[in-house]
Amino acid sequence: MNQYETVFILTPVLSDVQMKEAVEKFKGILTSEGAEIVNEENWGLKKLAYPIQKKSTGFYQLIEFNAEPTVIEKLEINFRRDERVIRFLTFKQDKYAAEYAAKRRSVKSTKKED
Repeated sequence: MNQYETVFILTPVLSDVQMKEAVEKFKGILTSEGAEIVNEENWGLKKLAYPIQKKSTGFYQLIEFNAEPTVIEKLEINFRRDERVIRFLTFKQDKYAAEYAAKRRSVKSTKKED
């Protein structure tokens, strides 16, 4: 199993319920394919660097997970088919990126407790 990180941007015209529904759909795809979700972050509504499909903002979502390489193809096909997703990027983390992500998560969890 490899460690992956995917970031996707959802269209800003969605309601909170629709956005959470879309995120749950992609998490469901991952878990049904045997992936283990390590971390999930909702970065909220952010301004895009350049307009995409005539939209200047989007809902950013990050999911870190462990999975087999075959899962990525199924996930990305679903990203392409879903009209709510305007951009996505999935990449395999090397050992340094995985260490950094774990360190970032631990720092974030200690800040929440304070």
